[in-house]
Amino acid sequence: MTDQFLQFPIIDPIIFSIGPVALRWYGMMYLVGFLGAMFIANKAADKSGGEWTREQVSDLLFYGFLGVILGGRIGYVLFYQFDYFLAEPLYLFKIWAGGMSFHGGLLGVIAAVYLFARKTNKAFLTVGDFVAPLVPIGLGMGRLGNFINAELWGRQTDVPWAMVFPTDPLQLPRHPSQLYEFFLEGVVLFVILYVITRKPRSLGLASGVFLIGYGVFRTIIEFFREPDAHLGLYFSFITKGQILSVPMILGGILIIYLGYLIQEKEAISNTKRTGKKTTSSNKGKT
Repeated sequence: MTDQFLQFPIIDPIIFSIGPVALRWYGMMYLVGFLGAMFIANKAADKSGGEWTREQVSDLLFYGFLGVILGGRIGYVLFYQFDYFLAEPLYLFKIWAGGMSFHGGLLGVIAAVYLFARKTNKAFLTVGDFVAPLVPIGLGMGRLGNFINAELWGRQTDVPWAMVFPTDPLQLPRHPSQLYEFFLEGVVLFVILYVITRKPRSLGLASGVFLIGYGVFRTIIEFFREPDAHLGLYFSFITKGQILSVPMILGGILIIYLGYLIQEKEAISNTKRTGKKTTSSNKGKT
């Protein structure tokens, strides 16, 4: 039966090794994502007219890296393994056992953005708008890493591109949902945010669009992705990933609205102070 469908390509997870030190494709994907984000952020800083510097970019990426690691691990334990954590609290520190949550990582990055904004006296939403286009790069590369590791595969299907993964004990043809996520959460979301940030836009728009876009794409893909075995489906049709994506979508809408209110308030204040009406062209500059 499985001969009718695509077989997962044989990919050695280790690129090369020197003694006990090995470079794995999974780690390489995240390294490529990090370097790609740094390249684009530095380009944006160079074009910011002094509003951003490369040193600030380095500091921001360091803050973001810590936020992803700490938030991702804590989020996974609290969102997906809370009962296990209650029984064995030290499980939180067993990073080698695996387990990271995007939604937890997002909360960690939000905290990192807040701390960085305070340190540099920048507006929180201004920093968020700068970071937003960088995140899909890491997301896309991470999903490719998941595919290479043959993990987080999709639900059973009979579509022509269904794939049989070697890590699936049932050896069923499944959606290659990691590639769906790479395309939507990585490529499509990056293109949307890149277009938005090419010109000055309303404060918070990039941040809000990222949250809405990821929340919507993740909700769609969860219908094709195999639910976590120990969680299954809630109410027989919804996954934990979809439940956690709802606050993202609502938060994105709220951020766009608050950004608009902040700029309107600033425009009114400037008008009262200078006696000149703020034009739409400099309303978008933050």
